Amino acid sequence: MAQKTVGGNAAFHNFHNDYAHIADPNERRRLALAEIDKAPFGWYHVRAIVVAGIGFFTDAYDIFAINLVTAMLGVVYWHNAKNKPGTIPPNSDTAIKVATSGGTVLGQVGFGALADIVGRKRMYGLELIIIIFATLAQSLSAASPAMSIVGLLIFWRVIMGIGIGGDYPLSSIITSEFATTKWRGAMMGSVFAMQGIGQFAAAMIALIVTAGFKESLLTAPTVARCGGVCGLAVDKMWRVIIGFGCVPGCIALYYRLTIPETPRYTFDVARDVEKAGEDTKAYMQGKSEGRPDEIARVQALQHSEHHLEIPKASWGDFFRHYGQWKHGKVLLGTAGSWFFLDVAFYGLGLNQSLILQAIGYSGGKTVYHIFYRTAVGSLILACAGSIPGYWVTVALVDTVGRKPIQFMGFIILTILFCIIGFAYHKLSGHALLALYVLCQFFFNFGPNATTFIVPGECFPTRYRSTSHGLSAASGKVGAIIAQVVFGPLRVRGKPTTANPSPWLNHVMEIFALFMFCGIFTTLLIPETKRKTLEELAGEVPGTSNFDPVSSGIGYKSSGEADSGEMVAGEKVHV
Repeated sequence: MAQKTVGGNAAFHNFHNDYAHIADPNERRRLALAEIDKAPFGWYHVRAIVVAGIGFFTDAYDIFAINLVTAMLGVVYWHNAKNKPGTIPPNSDTAIKVATSGGTVLGQVGFGALADIVGRKRMYGLELIIIIFATLAQSLSAASPAMSIVGLLIFWRVIMGIGIGGDYPLSSIITSEFATTKWRGAMMGSVFAMQGIGQFAAAMIALIVTAGFKESLLTAPTVARCGGVCGLAVDKMWRVIIGFGCVPGCIALYYRLTIPETPRYTFDVARDVEKAGEDTKAYMQGKSEGRPDEIARVQALQHSEHHLEIPKASWGDFFRHYGQWKHGKVLLGTAGSWFFLDVAFYGLGLNQSLILQAIGYSGGKTVYHIFYRTAVGSLILACAGSIPGYWVTVALVDTVGRKPIQFMGFIILTILFCIIGFAYHKLSGHALLALYVLCQFFFNFGPNATTFIVPGECFPTRYRSTSHGLSAASGKVGAIIAQVVFGPLRVRGKPTTANPSPWLNHVMEIFALFMFCGIFTTLLIPETKRKTLEELAGEVPGTSNFDPVSSGIGYKSSGEADSGEMVAGEKVHV
């Protein structure tokens, strides 16, 4: 029996004492996690959404801002270029953008695995520190005889990408493991929806700095002639836009560093029953962590070490778990869906300049008008398709379900990309704009949101972060392919001023094929709506996906194993 703790009142109930008399650690685990799953939506849920969401706001801001900044880099560092003065070379532009995705892959896999090994709390906040430091370093970078600005930015954007990559699995699983079952999808969707706000903020900051340096920018009719005060103004502008990305991160950093460890990790991986019970209470009271009685904690650790049924994480258990098709297909479904999605999602983003031209927000009679129209056009596109799609997902994901939304999204996107590809030369500028907005809407009210949500729910606690990281990294590999392969492919042929992307229609047809493949990978994932994380992991007897081995029951051979016998790769004490 565990020792009771003092404290608790009508406002802050002492959940720990409710279960202190229960000796069985498995029963205490079940009851404590049920408190989290059934808790009414409250301010502690809002706080979790905001703390995780600010990180995604920062991620999206940093990723999207570079699309606006590279044009300014061309003005500053290629002002005297012999070929297209004032314009950044395409290879340099692509390298700077791909560097972020490359770093993101490393961060998603690395931080995902580390969060399962050393804990969510220990890693959460570290990735934000990396983002803040690398963002600030970018804004202070300058070329020298020994190092070009492209090399410097690539280095710092790889580092920043590692931090951004770490935010994907950490924010997803921390929100998931603290969420109430009824509104878990909406909570995770709200965190991810901050990406749309981050895109909007990047365009807004670009608009503000453009207005702030208006008089200087008006002195140059073209980017090729933007020198003197104009060039100085543009140099300040790109640094302000990039540097602002670390501001929201600094605000959220304290709260990330002081969150309690998720009770599910403490129960299932650390196997610290006393600490997990106290952390459950601390979370619901808004405290940084629980403080159990240390004597009772040591006694409980010794007891739970041999009596908790949940299997321990190990390489053998990892390969055994995912070696079963019923578990391996889920990882294949989440990773495959994210890969197919991001090829088209990032590939479509490469063509935003064409859409801005279609709505009259490209070019201008002065450098001021060029940057002003680009910023305003980006704001319009973000508000027209991206942001509404995110929040429609938040509103419907816990009623309609994740799988139907993803399935519907891939089907509609297949149709839209077919229309754009096969009818491209017959479409007017306004028709192309409408189709682009629809694609952005159904990306975000569709697979772009659900591929983030589902991997944070459908895997067992001991491998949840690693599996989410692998799924997310698969998506970023797709993004790299879109930028490196399909970016140059769209200009294949003989580009002209009237038709700068001769092969764009065929690229859209290829994207339709990727969306079609996403339909089939969606069939591999489970529906996670209104199911507890333990039920999805196959740990609840009597449910359709119950797995005796995943629940730990299969690790014991009906009482026949002797104390210390190896069963399924782990030592079982009976």
